[in-house]
Amino acid sequence: MEMKRRVVALLMMLCGLACTAQTAADGDSIFVISSDSALLRDLAPVDTAVAMPPPLLPLPADSTVSLGRKPKRDWTTWTPDPKRALWLALVIPGGGQIYNRKYWKLPIVYGGFMGCIYALTWNDMMYKDYSQAYLDISDDDPGTASYNKFLHLGRQINDQNKQRYTEIFKSRKNRYRRYRDLSFFVMVGIYALSVIDAYVDAELSVFDISKDLSLKVQPAVMGNPLRENSIYASSVGVNCSLNF
Repeated sequence: MEMKRRVVALLMMLCGLACTAQTAADGDSIFVISSDSALLRDLAPVDTAVAMPPPLLPLPADSTVSLGRKPKRDWTTWTPDPKRALWLALVIPGGGQIYNRKYWKLPIVYGGFMGCIYALTWNDMMYKDYSQAYLDISDDDPGTASYNKFLHLGRQINDQNKQRYTEIFKSRKNRYRRYRDLSFFVMVGIYALSVIDAYVDAELSVFDISKDLSLKVQPAVMGNPLRENSIYASSVGVNCSLNF
């Protein structure tokens, strides 16, 4: 008897599945048979057209959007940021010119820095040599005679010319110290000019330099409202107009 009940339940489930497929095709209603109670439940109709997802459309061939890639920057319409150019020029000498894409200014900036560094090194070396020579000629120790390398061939320092050479070494020491300090200040000035140039160049990147800039000069008749007589109230002059 138990075997017969299982066969009857299986046949009823198969009939229910057939009815479900038929009603789904007609769009009326769906009947589902429960596997444990074998009872029928009427479910709401399902709209298959709404449940289907929309089809995926292909991207156009000229689209710049791609997965995992950033769009390429258009350098023809790119404008530098003045604040960023200022900070780059402050941190890295010549960095503002590189950011503004003014590469032709780099030899001027770095050439000025290299020239100032060379002048600073040379003047500092000469200042130290003449300072030591001035100290050696001022003391009474004959063992300290570094000043001899500044004398011409065959010249010697004695009591008659010692005072004159002392003044020479002192003046040259002060001169090379002044040149050394001047080289340092010139290098600081070049650094400040590079920073100002980077900021101003970035600010003027959007300045209008088209051909519409023009100056027109033409004769004009100008009136004077303070004159009561109409003959003397007007005067002839030149009108200058600047379009920008």
